[in-house]
Amino acid sequence: MTHTVKRTFAMLFVAVFGSALLYNCEPEADSLGEQLFINDGAEGNMTSYDLVAYNINNKDSIRSDASRLVSLINTSGISSATAVLGAFSEEQFGMQKASFLTQLRMSSDNFDFGKNPKVDSVVLVMKPKAVTDSVKTSGAKDESILIGTVATPVSTEVKTYPVDYRVKYGKTKLGAGGTNTLLHINVDEITTYLDGNDNNFKYSNVTAGTGAALGSAVFDGNVKAVTITKKSDNSTLFAADAGFRIRLNNDFFQTKILDKSGKPELQDAANFTRHFKGIRLSVDETDGYLLQFSPDDLEVIMYYTNEKNDNGTITRPQSSFKLLMKGGLGNARIGQYTYNRTNSQWGDAIASINEAEGNERLYLQGMGGPSIAVKIPESTINSLMAMYNDKKAAIVSAKIRIYTDDLAWKNNFRRKQENLTISPIDPGTPVLTSSAFLADITAGFDWLKCYDLDKNPSYYEFTVTKTVKDIIEGDPKNNGVRAVNKMLLINMGEFTPTTANTFGGFKFTSRAFETERAVFVGSKDKNNKHRMQLNVTYGTKK
Repeated sequence: MTHTVKRTFAMLFVAVFGSALLYNCEPEADSLGEQLFINDGAEGNMTSYDLVAYNINNKDSIRSDASRLVSLINTSGISSATAVLGAFSEEQFGMQKASFLTQLRMSSDNFDFGKNPKVDSVVLVMKPKAVTDSVKTSGAKDESILIGTVATPVSTEVKTYPVDYRVKYGKTKLGAGGTNTLLHINVDEITTYLDGNDNNFKYSNVTAGTGAALGSAVFDGNVKAVTITKKSDNSTLFAADAGFRIRLNNDFFQTKILDKSGKPELQDAANFTRHFKGIRLSVDETDGYLLQFSPDDLEVIMYYTNEKNDNGTITRPQSSFKLLMKGGLGNARIGQYTYNRTNSQWGDAIASINEAEGNERLYLQGMGGPSIAVKIPESTINSLMAMYNDKKAAIVSAKIRIYTDDLAWKNNFRRKQENLTISPIDPGTPVLTSSAFLADITAGFDWLKCYDLDKNPSYYEFTVTKTVKDIIEGDPKNNGVRAVNKMLLINMGEFTPTTANTFGGFKFTSRAFETERAVFVGSKDKNNKHRMQLNVTYGTKK
């Protein structure tokens, strides 16, 4: 397309670089051809250039320890984390199953449980994000419970909330895949010490032994809040926030915790994590859905009684004690992921990765699944260099456009993914390793936009204007030296934000717990109008 009005380019500059003016500490407009738009009219063109884009096989492994499960970096306190539990199967990527391993800490070291303590009950509580304005209540139910040895009339109310659909991915609706909407969640003792300083306990394909089966329950997609009120004076005897509760084995915790009261095993965190090495959460299913939850909200609550002598009267009052899995306590935690790619499209595509010509279809998946590599061919760089040197052309914008495959990715798992990351890779370094933020991100540009997410196909555009300019024109902050034409790496997920409204760093993303996946049109088929391309808008003097 061609334009000859100076005002058009002025508007383009505002659109492309407006975000830099808002977010960059040193906002600089694109200087490659700015002089063309200030004093004279210019002729504008948009030209599409070929790219080479191919699949990267990450071998179903990713670093998924505590430092990579961070979803919000708190610049002044304890950061928030996200973990994944569940399983999901579909024909493009095959089966993906997520378990979660974590250490526990006693809420108080070397705690005195009193004389002759006995476990009443133990529950593990999960608190996945719920829709709090959508509640079903059972109404108050009158019943009688034992308080000590006295039968006491109480009123019990249960409120049920559905879990937010945005933390679930897969077959999440009743009837979709039969009983796959139910997750049978298991809790098992871990028998391997989770050494957070050992690389063997930092990656998603970690191996850890399990011992006693501690408990299991069926999760139906809802969480419950419970309030128990004493009828005689309307006082609250028990109140529990909305959560999913799994009853655990009383005998195990009697032996493991209460029988060790006052002994070295409970003296401090170092001793305790070697005595009780942790728990593993897993599911029975190989299909269903993946559930994101906060591991910081996990807790084991142990209800127990001990013997007290009150002026010669022996009583056994009930108390509770918590074992914590919160962040900031030093607990080792790992997302453990397994895959079965048999008969999947990605499983077949692994054997035909073509780094020279690119692939026809590109596969992208979080949690250790495939990534996408993008090269700007030297032929494209040479064309842009010739345009700049011979025609004094000014690049207004450069964008990489990528379409979802309209045949392979007709999914209704939920709204299509909105977050992707793109990073440069230094020559000679592993493809899996980002080297920095993209120059456009550092400059504060609006670097990613999504289009037609409710349609098929949808498409995404990465702004690489400064990246391409620095290669063609040279970086003005580096004495005009032309930047190296680096490979670009696209991953599923988003850069981890901070509470200061910045990115935490190019190495920190949500990829380790990102449940999304997608199939895109690649670069190999030159007859496909939706193939990945570099769209460059530039201007020349009339």
